[in-house]
Amino acid sequence: MSTTTIIILVVVVLVLLAVIGVALAMANKKKAESRRHEAERLRHEAGSHQGVLTETQRDAKQAEAEAEIKRAEAERAEQRAAEARQSHHVEEARVEDRLREADRIDPDVDHKAKDYQPGAVGTTDPAGPADATVTDPSGTHATSGTTTADPGPVDPSDPASPPAPAAPSQGSHRATPDGSSGGGTV
Repeated sequence: MSTTTIIILVVVVLVLLAVIGVALAMANKKKAESRRHEAERLRHEAGSHQGVLTETQRDAKQAEAEAEIKRAEAERAEQRAAEARQSHHVEEARVEDRLREADRIDPDVDHKAKDYQPGAVGTTDPAGPADATVTDPSGTHATSGTTTADPGPVDPSDPASPPAPAAPSQGSHRATPDGSSGGGTV
């Protein structure tokens, strides 16, 4: 190869490199311009959604305010429930105090027994005698809080005779005739 051929070859290579460089620069410029337009379009879109953003923020604040109101209502309801429980416990204690006082003054109740239960004399129903149902001689039902005729002595062999009252299952604490605690029924 001659020197002229080498020089021409080098010049052609340089021209090709220059053309390629210019083409790459133009492509990069075009790509950058395209990206600028895309960025502008996205900014414009975001700006048009600003109203939606304000609305959703207002909705979120309103939901938070409603939740706070509901929390306050729940706290008040819990406080009322706690007060009702406390009132129930106080009333329960009053009833038990009355039962203990009645048992204390009843000579047939040993209120000092280890298995003593307040008000256990005559009923095992913790709700008291007002809720118990009894059968009168005519066969009709009545609550023990109502007045019924005394059926008199019970004859177990007579089918028309009402059943004998059931003895309390526990805690009658009746004193025995000799004065000692029987711990059971007499």
